[in-house]
Amino acid sequence: MTKSLTKVWLGGMKRMLSPAAKRAARDAQRITRDVLEAAASPAVSDLSPPRESRVRPRAAAWAAGEWTRGEHPMAPALGRLVQNLAYGLYVPPGRRRGAMPLVVMLHGCQQSVDEFVQGTRMNLLADKHGFAVLYPEQSLRAHAHGCWHWYEDTDRAGRGEANAVASLVDALVDERGFDASRVYVAGLSAGAGLASLLALHHPDRFAAVALHSGPALGEANSGITAMDVMRRGVRQNPAAAVDALVDASGYPGMPALIVQGDGDHVVAPKNADQLTVQFMRLNGLADSRGALRGGERVETRGAGAQITDVCRDGEPVVRLCHVKGLDHAWAGGDEAVPFHAAVGPDASAMIWAFFEAYRRTVATERRIV
Repeated sequence: MTKSLTKVWLGGMKRMLSPAAKRAARDAQRITRDVLEAAASPAVSDLSPPRESRVRPRAAAWAAGEWTRGEHPMAPALGRLVQNLAYGLYVPPGRRRGAMPLVVMLHGCQQSVDEFVQGTRMNLLADKHGFAVLYPEQSLRAHAHGCWHWYEDTDRAGRGEANAVASLVDALVDERGFDASRVYVAGLSAGAGLASLLALHHPDRFAAVALHSGPALGEANSGITAMDVMRRGVRQNPAAAVDALVDASGYPGMPALIVQGDGDHVVAPKNADQLTVQFMRLNGLADSRGALRGGERVETRGAGAQITDVCRDGEPVVRLCHVKGLDHAWAGGDEAVPFHAAVGPDASAMIWAFFEAYRRTVATERRIV
């Protein structure tokens, strides 16, 4: 049974996610790894050999390319305990014609980058399709449970974290020559919340966004209100909530894929429906009340999921995927890794299939192929 994340927000309550001994062991492993990496290089080093998974594929998803670790400086902010953003970067092997796309992957609470890499198996897709993958990692000094501060849109918290990710993307695009028009961001749970902040505040950086088990926008401003949104969704009209955050009429648009488990008891499925309305609004496909405007809905079923596409000129701009029987976990992932489940379609493959159709120019537009 997939572990619940509810206790992340209620750390002092008796329903804890895992025993203290397990958390301590995981922290000790992470510290040991960091010490070994520091001995190899002050900033960047090779990852240890892949671990074996109990489920297919047996190779533990670091795949055949180049994996490096690094740190990126964060802009100074009063009250912030961490001054650098840690990350892992995967670049697939072989030379390819043209600049390579970049997918940014944001983990959820109680996850490390290593676990997110193994659980999602995104690097295997990177080898197949020729894109790089960036995995920013939240510091346990910034949040005891490794959560991004998506619910606190301030420079010292969520917006500062989003700004650091955007700055890291810029630095890697310049350094590595990645295709700036094909940079995408995806996140799970709290990572989806931070991905939403990136979509709101840095729409010029990303061609599309994917939100897996993510909270709706606009009402959470503390840990307590975040829990309320996760359990119930926003209480106001979701279109009005997003209008209070950005000027929808001047927003350049952001294609969005939203994936949600119908059995999720941590982030209520209502959040996904509300996120769909909010990104319809941001893409000019909903009016201020959230009603469909200038587009059409197309629904399909299959492979244990119900998919609703909100289309413009016959092409999907916002896609909602409800996965039957999925708890709070990455769909179609490596179930040997916490917060990943074999239930439903392969979310990683679905995300890349959605992303690869888009590139960002002056305004986001669907690539003609």
